[in-house]
Amino acid sequence: MTEKANLTPAQRAIGGFAPKLVSLTDDVLFGDVWERAELPKRDRSLITVAALIAGGNTEQLRNHLRLAQQNGLTETELKEVIIHLAFYAGWPRAMSAMNVAKTVFITED
Repeated sequence: MTEKANLTPAQRAIGGFAPKLVSLTDDVLFGDVWERAELPKRDRSLITVAALIAGGNTEQLRNHLRLAQQNGLTETELKEVIIHLAFYAGWPRAMSAMNVAKTVFITED
C-alpha cells in the first residue's frame, strides 16, 4: 500500500498547502461532529448532501454521495433527494447535482 493510500481525503486534497484546515476537517468535522451518537451517520449524510445541493456546492458533492452510500443511503434515495430539492433549491442546482450523481453512480455500477 502506498503512502498516499493511507492519507485522508483532506490530506490528499490540500495536505501540505493548508495543514490547519486538514486538521480541522479530520479531527473536528469527521473525528468529532460526524462521530456524535445523537444523529446517525445516515441522517448526517442526508443532511449534508441536501445542504451541498441547496448551496450549489457540487465540488464537494461527489465525495459526499459516495459517503452517503457507505452510510446506508441508496442510489434511488439520493436521486429522490435531488428531485425533491429541484423545487426548494432551484432547478439549475438540481440539474447540476444530478449530473454529479450520474458520474458517481454510473462509475460505481
